[in-house]
Amino acid sequence: MRTFRRFFALPLSVLIPSCMVVGVDYTSPDTITPDYWNQNLSSDLNSGNSSLESWWTKFNDSTLNLLIDKARESNRDLAIAYERVSEARASRGVSRSALFPSVDFNGGVTRNRTSENLGIPGGKTSDFWTTGLDAGWEIDFFGGVRRSIESADATVEGAEELYRDTMVSLFAEVAFNYIQVRTIERRIQVAENNIKLQKNSVDLTRDRLDAGLVPETDTSQAETNLATTKAIIPLLRNERSIAVNRLATLIGRFPQPTESLLGKSKGIPTPKGSAGVGIPADLVRARPDIRAAERQLAAQTALIGVAEADLLPRFALTGNFELQSLHANNLLESSSRNYGFGPSFRWNIFSAGRIKNEIAIEESRTKQAFYSYQNAVLKGVEEVENSLSTVRNERDRLSQLNTAVESSRKTESLVYSSYEEGLTDFQTVLDAQRTVFDNEDQRVISEGQIAAGYVSLYKSLGGGTKMKPPTVEKTGKP
Repeated sequence: MRTFRRFFALPLSVLIPSCMVVGVDYTSPDTITPDYWNQNLSSDLNSGNSSLESWWTKFNDSTLNLLIDKARESNRDLAIAYERVSEARASRGVSRSALFPSVDFNGGVTRNRTSENLGIPGGKTSDFWTTGLDAGWEIDFFGGVRRSIESADATVEGAEELYRDTMVSLFAEVAFNYIQVRTIERRIQVAENNIKLQKNSVDLTRDRLDAGLVPETDTSQAETNLATTKAIIPLLRNERSIAVNRLATLIGRFPQPTESLLGKSKGIPTPKGSAGVGIPADLVRARPDIRAAERQLAAQTALIGVAEADLLPRFALTGNFELQSLHANNLLESSSRNYGFGPSFRWNIFSAGRIKNEIAIEESRTKQAFYSYQNAVLKGVEEVENSLSTVRNERDRLSQLNTAVESSRKTESLVYSSYEEGLTDFQTVLDAQRTVFDNEDQRVISEGQIAAGYVSLYKSLGGGTKMKPPTVEKTGKP
């Protein structure tokens, strides 16, 4: 028994460090990024360090902050992503366990009876009692297990980055839908204000019709214009309901309590102050999807070594120690001992090309992972450039829309006065009112697109990635 224990107590430090490690030693790929952004920065953007953590607080909207907190706590997709991290960590533990011996404890009792029809004395019944240990240890002589652990470690880190990426997308989607809700509320206000003006036009045409000053077509045109504007309101309310319902899902609640969180309209949130976007090289450090792609590349590279280890012999130490007896009362006596131990090896010297093809598979998958990593970097640069373009050009558009709104209001007022004095026809009034409504509506849409553009920018820069477990399991019902 003492010899058995000594045999399996050989430390890993004696056997493994002197062994070679098959496969490819991973090094982070050289990443080429532009030296600067192609889009010129607008006045409220700068090339300084980007402020990514808690970017939504820059909008100075307490409701948005609350919704983000609720999403972090209760979003189911985020909870699933975190469980995948837990799964990857447990899988890593499984891989690491292969470095150590495995020991099974077993026991049993069997009742046997010999046949009386075999031509030998039979018909006897006996019991056979056993208990003992079976142990085995496959020595990681060529590093296949260590490569497996290396892959598992990188997989865990990749899962953590994917969790962060889910968080980035979640917070951005919450902000997008919240901005959509506030934008639609402003558009409804604009429509209602124009409805009041158009009602005045209907009343004016009726008065002038009653006085015999204008034809009935003026009144019918005014009523048509008013009804057309009113018809927009239900469409906008439906769009708002869809956005609220989406928000409810994102924060893990039902629509009705989500409405209570939204409260009264606070206008379209816009970030205050200058926003730093950093330089393109910052993307590699900031975007979790790029970091996840790099970790997936590292995990896949290690699997080449796992496959190559099958080309080489496997060495193992195995043994068993049992107590065997025909009677339970003397099973634990030293005379019941039965044991065996010794080294063994296994070497697959012919597999019809299976192992080499498995290595080729892992090498091809590694190249795919490398191209995916490069594509993630290109995609990141593309998204930042698009966001910068949106913010910059939409702000220029808003500036022109502000001018258009003011001038169209002035025109409408002048035309309306001229109509009251009988100096112009009502069609000119209709055109002026429609132009005012369209310009005001487009201005609100532009303000919403600018706010959404900032969200896209912070998302594309990898903003909001603090690793924190969701608490969805503690929140109970939505």
